[in-house]
Amino acid sequence: MKSIQEKCGLFGLYSSEECAHEIYQGIDFLQHRGQQYCGIATFKDGINLVTHHGRVGDTFTEPNINYLKGSFGIGHVSLLERQPVKWMSQLGEISVAFSGNIINSEELINEIMAKGGSFLQGYDIEIISKIIMSEGNAVAGITALAEKIKGAYSILLLTRDGIFATRDIYGFRPLILGQGKDKYAVSSESRAFHNLDMDIVRDVQPGEIVHINDQGFTTVKQLDSPHRAYCSFEWAYTASIDSIIDGLSVQKARNSLGASLAQRDIDEGGIEADIVAPVPMSGCGHALGYHMRSKFNYQEVFLYNRYADRSYTQSTQIAREKMAKRKLSVLHSAIEGQRIILCDDSIVRGTQILNKVNDLKKAGAKEVHVRVACPPLMYPCDFGISTSNYEELCARKFITEGPIENMAQLRDFEAWIADLIGADSVKFNSLDIFISALGIGKENLCTKCWDGISPVRG
Repeated sequence: MKSIQEKCGLFGLYSSEECAHEIYQGIDFLQHRGQQYCGIATFKDGINLVTHHGRVGDTFTEPNINYLKGSFGIGHVSLLERQPVKWMSQLGEISVAFSGNIINSEELINEIMAKGGSFLQGYDIEIISKIIMSEGNAVAGITALAEKIKGAYSILLLTRDGIFATRDIYGFRPLILGQGKDKYAVSSESRAFHNLDMDIVRDVQPGEIVHINDQGFTTVKQLDSPHRAYCSFEWAYTASIDSIIDGLSVQKARNSLGASLAQRDIDEGGIEADIVAPVPMSGCGHALGYHMRSKFNYQEVFLYNRYADRSYTQSTQIAREKMAKRKLSVLHSAIEGQRIILCDDSIVRGTQILNKVNDLKKAGAKEVHVRVACPPLMYPCDFGISTSNYEELCARKFITEGPIENMAQLRDFEAWIADLIGADSVKFNSLDIFISALGIGKENLCTKCWDGISPVRG
């Protein structure tokens, strides 16, 4: 199985004025979705393209922005590869940007090569582009993707006729439309609209193909969508806390998940503690929710290095551990003698939370009780999150087969992992409580990483 390292952000803009600077701002607001590569493509008498290795604010220059002429274009941030990509085709010059993961990529590569096609590196973006370009027009090409691809995707296609935006028929990856004065935008997250004086219009629906031009948004085709399968991890970790994903505020979702952890402690007889603290930054919303429900004081115990990247989305374990150490430092004066409730979004491999508990104990914490918003991760993700095999999942060292099926099994695992990481106690939200806290309904969510049930049926 190929390594799944998808973490990408998409932003597209059709404006009455030059668009490059606002696309630059748009992808900068999506930097948390991928920190290794960034790029912008605009259209004026053809495609103008600039990509960089590095973060948006560190790599794009004023000459880059001046070169990117045109009033409409697309941008991308990524963990894995340079995008957007540019092609000459029967559709004219086009540029494509993509977020997601293709499960059947090897099969599709072999099929295309058998017909005389070739690949530079075999990245998913090449497969997507070649399928689109094999058809006579943009809409037919995007339709063909749904027929051929198994997996998750949101895609922006830049042509001389404007921008085409689409999501896969299950809606794994988020994509949202925004509008301002004489400009129309599409983004992986709504936060990219906030400081561009733009308002949210609506989400792109699963299977919908939207054409964006000077007339605004036009649905040119709606493909059959068997059911929704929104990625639950968006609300727990991936998305920025100031975004709204498929109608649900990320902040409200994380507060609710944290409150559910506090309610479990209350229901199970209560817990003695002095402060509630987050593992920044994705743990902050969960810790605030726990604080509001429990009434324990909220206190930061780690200082977040604003110049560090997200540790979970690094491409290797060594890189993740190095980034985790660079990202957080201990606030010693807030810790000594304290009984701490430490809230985090998830425990995947277990190494980072072990180090955080050790750091707090060394700094003089009397007790550290870890509370985790997500259920234990039991299965690798097929659809675009970094966990790609069972060996990476800490929970599989204790529960070797099947999902966690009841609270007794969950409590046994919690006791085991508390001992493993040196915490005084560990508690997770169960899957049922997690779903209830989001309020979306299991039928609309992908929960495969917790229960092993693939949302792609048939």
